[in-house]
Amino acid sequence: MRQRIVVGVSGSLGSLTALHQAASEARERGAELRAVLAWQLPGGGLGSRTTLGADTFRECRAAAREELCAALDLAFAARRPGVTLSGYTVRGEPGAVLVDAVRSADDLLVVGTGLRGRWFSGLRAPVARYCLTHAPCPVLAVPPNPLEAELAAVRRTPWHLPLTAREREPER
Repeated sequence: MRQRIVVGVSGSLGSLTALHQAASEARERGAELRAVLAWQLPGGGLGSRTTLGADTFRECRAAAREELCAALDLAFAARRPGVTLSGYTVRGEPGAVLVDAVRSADDLLVVGTGLRGRWFSGLRAPVARYCLTHAPCPVLAVPPNPLEAELAAVRRTPWHLPLTAREREPER
């Protein structure tokens, strides 16, 4: 059985960094690369089953597929991964979906850690933490790209409000 590298993809800068690291790991190990994007219906949870119709379900599933394709195209626009790559969209909570995508203890699960900020750190359990505690295989938690941290530091608020003219002026 060929080893697999499973990587979580969300389209964020952090997940693109994790995707590149996963491709590198797959090349080094001669493994298959499996990119997984977890998605949910608006409102999430079981309650959305009765209130949303089949059309909404199909639209959300199609949007998830488009998002995954866009993320893969963006990540590998300059250079293809050089390994067998397959992409999957799965409905569910991201951490649980990624852990379920692992086939054996010989696989490697790669996740981005994302940026940690004081404003949103307690709102949801990070996907990386969930994977580290529940995965039956090794987990590689990829820190954010340093450029991502610099970009976040430039922004005024967690809501990414535009900078004022004074803030855009270069320092002299």
